[in-house]
Amino acid sequence: MSKYNDDLFNHMSLGIEFGSTRIKCVAIDDDFESIAVGVYEWENKFINGFWTYSINDVWIGIQKSYKHLVEQLEEIFGKKVTTFKSIGISAMMHGYLAFDKNDDLLVPFRTWRNTTTNQAAEELTKLFEFNIPERWSIAHYHQALLNNEEHVKNIEFITTLSGYVHWYLTGEKVLGIGDASGMFPINEKSKDYNEKFVKKYNELIKNSEIDISSLLPKIKLAGEVAGKLTPDGAKLLDPDSNLIAGIPFCAPEGDAGTGMVATNSVEIGTCNISAGTSAFSMLVLEDQLKNLHPEIDMVTTPTGKPVAMVHTNNCTSEINEWVNLFGELLDLFDYKYSKEELYNILFNQSLIADENTGNLINYGYISGENITNIDIGAPMLLRKSNANFNIANLMKSLIYSSFATLKIGMDILTQEEKKNIKHIVAHGGIFNSGEVAQDILAGVLNTNVSTMKTSNEGGAWGIAVLSKFIHEENFTLEEYLKEEVFTDVDIVSSDVNSDAKANFNNYLEDYKKYLSVEREADNLLKSGDKNV
Repeated sequence: MSKYNDDLFNHMSLGIEFGSTRIKCVAIDDDFESIAVGVYEWENKFINGFWTYSINDVWIGIQKSYKHLVEQLEEIFGKKVTTFKSIGISAMMHGYLAFDKNDDLLVPFRTWRNTTTNQAAEELTKLFEFNIPERWSIAHYHQALLNNEEHVKNIEFITTLSGYVHWYLTGEKVLGIGDASGMFPINEKSKDYNEKFVKKYNELIKNSEIDISSLLPKIKLAGEVAGKLTPDGAKLLDPDSNLIAGIPFCAPEGDAGTGMVATNSVEIGTCNISAGTSAFSMLVLEDQLKNLHPEIDMVTTPTGKPVAMVHTNNCTSEINEWVNLFGELLDLFDYKYSKEELYNILFNQSLIADENTGNLINYGYISGENITNIDIGAPMLLRKSNANFNIANLMKSLIYSSFATLKIGMDILTQEEKKNIKHIVAHGGIFNSGEVAQDILAGVLNTNVSTMKTSNEGGAWGIAVLSKFIHEENFTLEEYLKEEVFTDVDIVSSDVNSDAKANFNNYLEDYKKYLSVEREADNLLKSGDKNV
């Protein structure tokens, strides 16, 4: 970095991502290398019937992760961090943050994980003849309207988590088109909210005298400057007051969009899968799907290309619970270990599992799941009477389960819509324990699966790259990623193993067969049965 001399930090871009378990800051240089990383751990909570994060934690987390990052930079370079070339904000897509005319939050943040909007989602899907998932902001808003919630009459602005943080740092109520496509359907030609659907919705709620488009953030595309750091924003991000206002921002984006960037998957025909607390696949399309599928969301790339998204609310949470349980046992023996070591050992143990996972079937439904019609969720491990219950089979069943619902959705794309997916780039926490999960996923989806070094940094790196893109005028985003960013990247690939494919398909048959047990538990929970 000495080549930059005193202009050092003007050659670095900052990406900040609000993930489901971590708030992460990444500083990258002009060669797109990560120079420093700051992390703050946080968790969602189920309060008064909704999955939520504390808004205080948003600001505590961003300040602590940023401080962690700048301490590293200052130790490396021996000088205070006062500026960056550009900044970008990424966060979990979807959800509901509603504000009044005084910019006060009206109800606690309702995240993508909530499955409380079924009535609204069904009504809007029928109205638009376009799938509106329960997670989308418009579904949350409309359900609140249907429920006659007191706060609705005071709403002046609705946004997502990335849009909220960006707004407070820049003063701009804008959103990247990818994240906006999880609020309200997008017209891919006009690159704006679908005008026909806006009109239909306004007619539906005409008694409320609200124009829905006036409540939504303005849309920005990748490459456009979406505001600059204000003096108040600088103090919010850096309470030590070293950071100077005026740094340009790219449009805030959702984790799906930044995941596409981090895996070089924005061209038509490319596909990536993110697997962490939730899991989703993103297949970039040439045009819209032929049919409406409630299991598939139609969203966009950061430049507005149509994307078929298969989203599952549950992926690794149940794996994490079991790993924590094994860790607690080791703690009782006062055994010293690292979490990374424990994950690696347990994942590798799955390699010696029985072909039928010992007749163990796992449902990792910490929360509800739209694709399999689970409203609340009840984590469940089923053992047949002849089960071979050991750690290897348990871990294999847990990993299989984390991908099972995603596979059900992906089959709609490949079998019903006849989409040919030749290659997938995967990223997310489940792929951090060697190549075990990656190899399994290749068998699950019957497709070559790759991981990249860059994708390990996830959305924080992806949004940092998008923030750099605002300084480019001679490239499309596709060209920029191919010719500038991904010219020399480490790639690890897993090919399809026919035995692994057959073993998972057998597991999935049982998984589908016994879903009725999971649904019965779900129904009992919904009815308030205290014996569940």
